[in-house]
Amino acid sequence: MYRIEKEDGAVTVYAEGRIDTNGAPAFAAAMEEALKDATELIIDCSGLEYISSSGLRVIMLAVKTMNRQGKMKIIHVSEPVYEIMETTEFTGICDISM
Repeated sequence: MYRIEKEDGAVTVYAEGRIDTNGAPAFAAAMEEALKDATELIIDCSGLEYISSSGLRVIMLAVKTMNRQGKMKIIHVSEPVYEIMETTEFTGICDISM
């Protein structure tokens, strides 16, 4: 389960555990809820241990949506998760910070 906090168009999604083939559908559902009327999206990865291509696909869809609706950033990314995002060139399409 993913925690979502909303405040005046700013939405924070707390990603936790492993987002792989098994976890991606729940993450996609959380992101779908988060994106409704969001003008700013923050994905807090402080609890995220691993993300696969299935999870990255969900984030890519969020990036595309937020390019139309507002702004987006990914924060508190661990070094192993950052390396995955860097290898797949996500660091070039979204504001990502460790």
